[in-house]
Amino acid sequence: MSTVSATNTSTLALETSTANKKKQTGDLDQTDFLALLTTQLKTQDPLSPMDNTQMVAQLAQFSNTTGTAEMNASLKTIRDDLAASRVGDAASWIGRSALVQSDVAAPLPDGSYAGEIALPSAAGDVMMNLIDGSGQILHSETFGAQPKGSVPFAWDGKDADGNLYAGGPLKISVSAMDSKGAMATTTASWAMIGGVQSPAGGLATKLVTSLGVISPEAALKLG
Repeated sequence: MSTVSATNTSTLALETSTANKKKQTGDLDQTDFLALLTTQLKTQDPLSPMDNTQMVAQLAQFSNTTGTAEMNASLKTIRDDLAASRVGDAASWIGRSALVQSDVAAPLPDGSYAGEIALPSAAGDVMMNLIDGSGQILHSETFGAQPKGSVPFAWDGKDADGNLYAGGPLKISVSAMDSKGAMATTTASWAMIGGVQSPAGGLATKLVTSLGVISPEAALKLG
């Protein structure tokens, strides 16, 4: 014969209804769980009490769920803090120039062009041309024999009459020879950093440059 009273039954129904409403809105927490468990203990049949093993299992399950939720919240906070830190660090680069691997040179604020040629080994007869979109050579530099490493180049952006070129980016063309003939080289140019992009969803911060959007790691050097 059950000893559950009408009052206790009403109390259990009320607390269960409240907990269900909270669960529907995503607000069911540890306090609600303990309230339900306490009510269950108060209203249980003395002749058929709740199994202790089941109660311990319920407590362990809820504890694990709560711990996982708290860990996820902590990880989200850490992720957001790291993202903000990356944006803050990258934002300090705005207004500076970055050396970016590219076969195109973009004009700097004063209209000049600059970059570097990377030689995989010693070379002779190294030459560099800056070429516009129509294929016309606007600037040439002859460096002669060079050791392995980086060879810097620069052009003030002006022609023989002192007129500043205003046509935008130029193609970088390099000719280098070694004992085996033509040598493969790589080039990089200096580009201004005009802004920072911080995509949603924890994606990596990007730098907006005159050569396009790049990752901070793509900046070989900062000027």
